[in-house]
Amino acid sequence: MNLYVHFPFCRRKCAYCALLSRAGASAERRAAYVARLAAEVRARPERNWRTVYLGGGTPALCDLRPLFAALRETGLAPDAEFTVELHPSDVTPALLETLAAGGVNRISLGVQSFDDAMLAHMGRGHTSAEAIAAFEAIRRVFPNAGFDLIVGYPPPKDAEPPRTWLPSILDRLQPAHVSVYSLIREEGTRLDREVRRGRLVLPDDAVALDEVAEVAQLLVDAGLARYEISNYARPGFACRHNCAVWNGEDYVGLGEGAHGREGVLRTVGEGKDYARETLSPQEDALERTVFALRTAQGLDPETAIRRHPVLSPFRATWIRELDFAVEQGLAVRKELAYVLTPRGMEVCDAVVETLLRPS
Repeated sequence: MNLYVHFPFCRRKCAYCALLSRAGASAERRAAYVARLAAEVRARPERNWRTVYLGGGTPALCDLRPLFAALRETGLAPDAEFTVELHPSDVTPALLETLAAGGVNRISLGVQSFDDAMLAHMGRGHTSAEAIAAFEAIRRVFPNAGFDLIVGYPPPKDAEPPRTWLPSILDRLQPAHVSVYSLIREEGTRLDREVRRGRLVLPDDAVALDEVAEVAQLLVDAGLARYEISNYARPGFACRHNCAVWNGEDYVGLGEGAHGREGVLRTVGEGKDYARETLSPQEDALERTVFALRTAQGLDPETAIRRHPVLSPFRATWIRELDFAVEQGLAVRKELAYVLTPRGMEVCDAVVETLLRPS
């Protein structure tokens, strides 16, 4: 089984962030939250977690050792992938030592940009030099380490585009993994308010997509293969936890804001409890199947339908729409699978939408 644990604490809210996170929680509240999570892990029937992912928010604002103890007691698989998200300001030798002792073997560093003007405008609370130093310290302990970037953010005055700094960063840091997210304007964020007030102008879609394509090529040139729309990795370093989600595996979600999928049951953490929704077998199978189109392996309709016979009413729709995507240059056929082209990945959500209605 796979496990995702969410930590809704951060130092400050970034300009673009709409995730469940809040600043200013007391040490007592954070300790109580970890104690609750540890108790929930112990109460679960699962053993031998195959992947564990601690995200947020900023997990390292909490003392994670009680949770690590609970995970050791319930058991990690011998080859488990154990990821923790970090902010550059988190990184100290003592923290890295604690993480390694707790079984962590993969780090995802939230950087978002290596341009100081952009970082300041985003409200990230760190400089490029600090992010570089943090990543170099991480790599000395964790070979499986990567960082996140955001593209399509409205550039402030004096900001440099990724093409001017990313090649040297990749050469110096040699990340095992890079995630690249296109900016989404989320209602209620500081970014959204500034756009509404006319203080910021977002790049148009064509400019944003050109930046995504440019960054993608720089990553490929540096030896990182695109294995999912937003994710690039060196051979052997694709994130196993996220691949499990995209490939339709179950995952437990613990903590406020955490989503889970167990059989036909969907859960999401709300306060100290979990909202629950039960999908129909067809809805469940559809969700587990169509998002394979996000990956480099693509979607094989016939194999999917053999695995989930309840999807047979979708066969004609899938073949028709995916063949049309091929005609439009949005997908290619690789043996029995349909795989999105780089252009198709830019409009993946629209392609997936066409697959959700049976004939």
